[in-house]
Amino acid sequence: MNTKKNKSWFKAAGHAFTGIRRTATRERNFRIQIIIAIAAVAACIILQVDSWHFLAVVLSIFFVLAMELVNTAVEAVVDLVCKNQPHPLAKIAKDAAAGAVLLASFQAIIVAALVALSVIRRFL
Repeated sequence: MNTKKNKSWFKAAGHAFTGIRRTATRERNFRIQIIIAIAAVAACIILQVDSWHFLAVVLSIFFVLAMELVNTAVEAVVDLVCKNQPHPLAKIAKDAAAGAVLLASFQAIIVAALVALSVIRRFL
């Protein structure tokens, strides 16, 4: 592995997309979150959600996916360092990273509920 800093933005972006692709192929929860994200965006388009609500939904989607990527990175580093030997600090790190994903998911649910209420009010 090359330890030098990336020389171009394109190389850095390439590494980032590789990380996203590998996470999508290896992590079931990430794939589920992508499916939910596509459904949420489709619902926003079909229901003609206003631009501010749509922005809130999209930002929530990116926040959840970013937290899942961080969680995956933490788990990989902990597994590398611990070599599958249980350690209390490893559990703390993994649980905290999973907790970040859970909090991001709760935030996304709250945004979805508020947007749904706005849409329901429009039809009443």
